[in-house]
Amino acid sequence: MTAGRRVTVLAACALLAAASSAPAQDEAPRLSLRSSLKSSALFSRMPDAPVLFPDRGSAEGFWRFRLEPTVRINDDVSVEVAVEQRLRAFLSQSGVSGVLPAEANAPFRIRQLDWELASGAHAQWRLEMDRAALHVRSGAVNLTVGRQAIGWGRGVLFGAVDVFSPFTPLEADREWRRGVDAVRADVKLADRVSVDAVSAFGTDIDHSAFAGRLRGYAGRADVEVVGGRRARDMFAGATTSAAVGDAELHAEVAVFNTPADVVTKAVAGGSYRVAAGSGILLYVEYHYSGFGAARAADILPRLADPDFQERYLRGDTQILGRHALAALASYEFSPEWSSALQWLQSPVDGSGVVVASATLTFGDRVSLLLSGYVPYGRTPVGPALGSDFGASPSAAFVQLRIYD
Repeated sequence: MTAGRRVTVLAACALLAAASSAPAQDEAPRLSLRSSLKSSALFSRMPDAPVLFPDRGSAEGFWRFRLEPTVRINDDVSVEVAVEQRLRAFLSQSGVSGVLPAEANAPFRIRQLDWELASGAHAQWRLEMDRAALHVRSGAVNLTVGRQAIGWGRGVLFGAVDVFSPFTPLEADREWRRGVDAVRADVKLADRVSVDAVSAFGTDIDHSAFAGRLRGYAGRADVEVVGGRRARDMFAGATTSAAVGDAELHAEVAVFNTPADVVTKAVAGGSYRVAAGSGILLYVEYHYSGFGAARAADILPRLADPDFQERYLRGDTQILGRHALAALASYEFSPEWSSALQWLQSPVDGSGVVVASATLTFGDRVSLLLSGYVPYGRTPVGPALGSDFGASPSAAFVQLRIYD
């Protein structure tokens, strides 16, 4: 580790030490520490398309160890930190799976603070500072300064106004939204009205975001209006959700004025608990992304465009195409055993992916996740994709999670 990296880590430790030595106003614990260890294995088989996938089979192992200390200085001030180590071992890196690359740089960071500790031909070990934020509450104002997670919108599987660090619903090894370097102020204007202002900083103005959100509630409905600048785009949008009988409905729309064009994103969906057994929780959504490719054959050429790559890695589009239908059903057989079935399909070419998963829980701290990915649709023809999801791999994912 270089001297600069050591200084960064020591500075974070000093911040925690200073905070923990500050006087507390009550008897509540001042320092809490959460940890998690995830050990995962992913086995994939690519479609029979030798031009794109000369190696059809691949296997990867993931190990993630995360420490999350929180220092509570008093009732209104706290410090949040999260440090994560990631070890990845792989046989092959080939494949177009339609998911965000696991090791892509996070958007809206002045410095990544994500270091490579060691690497080889088939392994990589990294250390990342994923959270480092000061939270202050004063009257009607909640202020957060530093590296933090920010999520906007009402979408469950997709988002139209989530402009900071979204991820695709097909991403297997993702539990935490990555932190961005930001100053955020959430101000309560009235009992049912608030405003949320965020300045998220990157390496320069063209890699930063300045946005605001006005929220209001009336009865069983809520409305949000958002707008601002995200990188080189100006944007405006709105969201709403409401309870309709026993169901919940939600919708989002956003318009982005980019240097090249005006682009629209939209989400519409709902949720409902089906009265069967302990209850089947069902989510359904439709997503449109003007940032995606109009035809499957255009996906790979667009991925070769550096501007599109930057947008894709930043999460501007959660799908490579423009349209997606999605459904998620979950059911709890017992406190120790739950299952979920996720379906994602392109209404344009009929391709899609079905994901079946089961979670086994052992006590309060240990769980085991088993998932299977089954894609369908026209497979690649030569160097071109035949459908939006036809190049996705068949895969099996296993993950052991240990929390403390």
